[in-house]
Amino acid sequence: MRTTVSALLVSTLVLSACGGFRDSRANPFNWFGRSEPAPVAVAEGDENTLIPTRTGLFSSNRPRDVYLGQPIDTVSDLVIERVPGGAIIRATGVAATQGIYDVRLTPANEDEAVVDGVLAYRLEGLRSGGTPQGAPVTREVFVARKVTDQTLTGARTIRVEGARNALQARR
Repeated sequence: MRTTVSALLVSTLVLSACGGFRDSRANPFNWFGRSEPAPVAVAEGDENTLIPTRTGLFSSNRPRDVYLGQPIDTVSDLVIERVPGGAIIRATGVAATQGIYDVRLTPANEDEAVVDGVLAYRLEGLRSGGTPQGAPVTREVFVARKVTDQTLTGARTIRVEGARNALQARR
């Protein structure tokens, strides 16, 4: 009887101490922190930096599918979820007008390269013509993108940029 009570008491104490694991750095759900505001870099000139220029002997002459998306007005939420083999980046934005479709997270750098520990994406969407502004709830857009562990190599921060703001999550 005493060993049963002692074992029950010890197991209760051990299990109650596991609550601290939720906020520790060992928990994979805490590897990327909460999103925080960041300044937006303004591109100069009319050059589209998302379309790489390829020349050379082995470059393809076939026409490329060009995504003509424009940046969404503001990024309102950013969530990074760890999954086996990488992470899922979920972003929520509020567009300036209604009628946005085909929303994507497009890489801000060529070939999704990590620059100074930052993996950057732009929240972009295609616009349909002449729609009224409407309430913010009707202008919300949601998008997700899966990135692999190879893409995340060297990334300490994941950043999603809109037209007016940017959010980033750090490891």
